[in-house]
Amino acid sequence: MLRSVGQTRVTEQGRDQGRDPDEDPRVAGLRAAIARLRRELAGYPAEFKDRAIAEDELAALAAMVAGGAPEIGRMRRSLLLIVGSTGSVSALTPALMGVRNAVELFGGRA
Repeated sequence: MLRSVGQTRVTEQGRDQGRDPDEDPRVAGLRAAIARLRRELAGYPAEFKDRAIAEDELAALAAMVAGGAPEIGRMRRSLLLIVGSTGSVSALTPALMGVRNAVELFGGRA
């Protein structure tokens, strides 16, 4: 059986296999949003000046999320750097908004 990237297998109970059932859903959502933006950025064919900054900050966000309880101030700083470095690339806007919305769930407006 072939599955596309990003899909997970769901058990009869409706839980993702391999996921911690006690994981904060905000963390899971942020992890998914980061993964989507990283994929779309990797697949974006054109080079742009601040691409490395966006990639570095996405890696930093992914590392924070891997720890389970990311620090809100650091997430917002990373988000600002990502927005600043990719903001002019309209093709990335939907994925970028997904990360922004996921960060907002941790408290207040980002």
